[in-house]
Amino acid sequence: MGKIAFVFPGQGSQYVGMGQALAEAYPAARRRLEEAGEALGMDLMRLLFEGPEDALAETENTQPAILAVSVACLEVLRQEGLEPEVAAGLSLGEYSALVAAGALEFATAVQVVRQRGRFMQDAVPLGVGGMAAILGLDTVVVEAICEQARGVGWVEPANYNCPGQVVVAGEVAAVDRAVQLAKEAGAARAVKLAVSAPFHTRMLAPAADRLAEVLAAVPIRPARIPVVANVTAEPVQDPEEIRTLLIRQVASPVRWEQSVRRMVADGVDTFVEVGPGRALSGFIKRIDRRLKVFNVEDPQTLAGALDSLGRVW
Repeated sequence: MGKIAFVFPGQGSQYVGMGQALAEAYPAARRRLEEAGEALGMDLMRLLFEGPEDALAETENTQPAILAVSVACLEVLRQEGLEPEVAAGLSLGEYSALVAAGALEFATAVQVVRQRGRFMQDAVPLGVGGMAAILGLDTVVVEAICEQARGVGWVEPANYNCPGQVVVAGEVAAVDRAVQLAKEAGAARAVKLAVSAPFHTRMLAPAADRLAEVLAAVPIRPARIPVVANVTAEPVQDPEEIRTLLIRQVASPVRWEQSVRRMVADGVDTFVEVGPGRALSGFIKRIDRRLKVFNVEDPQTLAGALDSLGRVW
């Protein structure tokens, strides 16, 4: 039997109402959401369950909200006796993975990602940067397109999600040029994303510098299980290496496809997406359809996962 990995979603997976059914069904999940709200000094559950959507979508709210719901889901899985042998998360989700691995305290992580979201939003003025998803082209082609588009400004790959899906980010004119070039190269789709900053590019270096100051004061313990880092797609457990990679992550591409392939190479054949949305499950299936993939974000999906996992655990 292969290993089991828990993977955690990043920004963009949020929706009004997330976590509500789980909190109503499981007191342990509700306690986690309450703990997050106390750490933030706000009524987080009201924002999660009632919105408004535009407030939930603000980066400094979105990031702790997704982390809180993800860890609430994790708490229920643990209550059911399920533990991962390795963990990873997409961008923000890496903090959830580190909580799962015992490297970060939950309340501390919630506070850090709220600041992280604020720093990322502040790093580039609104309207200066953007992102676009390019589907249906090989990675090397997208990288070449970015090089060509740099004649009008900075643009680079920001997320290597899965085969045929790379997100690019940078200055607006350069992102627009990359979209045009991708369409000319035969991309199945090349579309601008509704985001407010060019996340995971060198343009976010000021945010990384500010985050470094925050993380310098944050206790990080050795991870109990390997956490595959976005920046390197390699497992990490050492506290100082974790700290360094979290700082670098803000202004570096997310190597999600490579991270999944590394976990598979290390013996993982079952992935559980823990938290809102199903984006990671879709990416993983596109990377290797032979893998077993489950999503847990509410009582219904939890029951289905437990039923299936009972046969493979």
